Amino acid sequence: MAGVPVDGMAPSGLFAARPALIRALNEQLLLDHIRSSGPYSRADLARVSGLSKPTVSLALANLERAGLIRLAGQRTGLPGRTSLLYEVRPEAGFVLGLDIGLRYLRGAVADLAGEVRARRSVPVHATTVADRVAELVALADELCAGAGITRAEIIQTVVGSPGVYDPQRNLMALTGGLPGWDRPEALAGLRTAFGPALAIENDVDAAALAERALGVGQEADNFAFVHVGSGVGMGLVLGGRLHRGVHGVAGEIAFMPLGRDPRAWRDTEASAGSLAGSMAGSSARSLAGSGDGYGDWYGDGSRDGPGADDERVTAGPEGVIIDPAEARRRGTLEIAAGADGIVRAARRAGLTGLATPQAVFEAAAAGDERAAAVMAGEARLVAAAICCVITVVDPSLIVLGGGIGQAPGFAEAVTRALEEIAPVLPDVKVSALGTDVVVDGCLAEATAMAWTQLIASLP
Repeated sequence: MAGVPVDGMAPSGLFAARPALIRALNEQLLLDHIRSSGPYSRADLARVSGLSKPTVSLALANLERAGLIRLAGQRTGLPGRTSLLYEVRPEAGFVLGLDIGLRYLRGAVADLAGEVRARRSVPVHATTVADRVAELVALADELCAGAGITRAEIIQTVVGSPGVYDPQRNLMALTGGLPGWDRPEALAGLRTAFGPALAIENDVDAAALAERALGVGQEADNFAFVHVGSGVGMGLVLGGRLHRGVHGVAGEIAFMPLGRDPRAWRDTEASAGSLAGSMAGSSARSLAGSGDGYGDWYGDGSRDGPGADDERVTAGPEGVIIDPAEARRRGTLEIAAGADGIVRAARRAGLTGLATPQAVFEAAAAGDERAAAVMAGEARLVAAAICCVITVVDPSLIVLGGGIGQAPGFAEAVTRALEEIAPVLPDVKVSALGTDVVVDGCLAEATAMAWTQLIASLP
């Protein structure tokens, strides 16, 4: 009797797979093939899956009865019998992806075949958390109306938001420059509006998912998507999967403390105009004197300097104030390397008429040496953060996104800076995805979650 299972248990102590489980696994396998590379015939599916033709036929019949797949036509013109082709049934369900930005709300509705049925972006007018939630709900309703459905037909909603979910306090944390978004009413309002089919994803993580599904990250199993715009963040894909970390803060590079320049950058003429140098010389003095442990801000091993003992220090001709509490809320790297950091650096360099990073970069391209120094300093600062990532996870690819990350010439400047300090040099590419990158990542995640729910509900 050796080797005969007793009561469904194998001699090893492992339970034998039940027929229902085997059937569900077979159906999921075939559905994955159809979703990724369909339409497929029965013979095609038997070949790529390794399942027998009768097993494939049984699974396809169940998937078709459940409304998840449909006949797509016939394959003709080849020797042998005509083959029926199967594809995903788009109307099997719909998903909603939303992006909560500081100045714009963006969103889209897609069917489960991946076709976007409606897409829209609207400027933010809200001044309170409740108003922002209401504007997001109004956008969702407009999108559903444009897709010819109601919100009740949405299987899964994914919202891309700054910050991470804090389960202990049941709210969003590390929300950066989005006013009030870390209050309990923000999450409560979203849950009330969108119900149990709501998932919230960090916005930069969502962008990384979009790069994995649609962009330059499709061929890389290990890459970092680095967003540099009004904020700074990173989405990390390892082994083909998004890596969030234990607390969800993997990729929150905005909180990397600013230290002295790497040796390759010290005592160079350009470093006088760098953001790291300008932060050390003025706005960061308040941080250095705050006792918050931000380390060596001055590039000479000291934490002292004019104003080091001040609680708050005025920086630059425009009287810009940098508050230690702001650094704790947004992160020191974001204050230095984000859009407002570039503008402050330009003003300290005497470029008081340049009000946006785009204007600074355009001036640099036109030959302004002061603007070029600011741009070079920004590239070095971003490269320093990326170098830290390289030494920890060694990705094969760095994808730069965001308005600054995608600026002409910026990737080349970051690459040159990395060549001086990084132990190895991964490929550095610019994201080809547009302003809807977060929405597209939310749709990709929502689609995967919706299919999981539908497969689990099969009879």
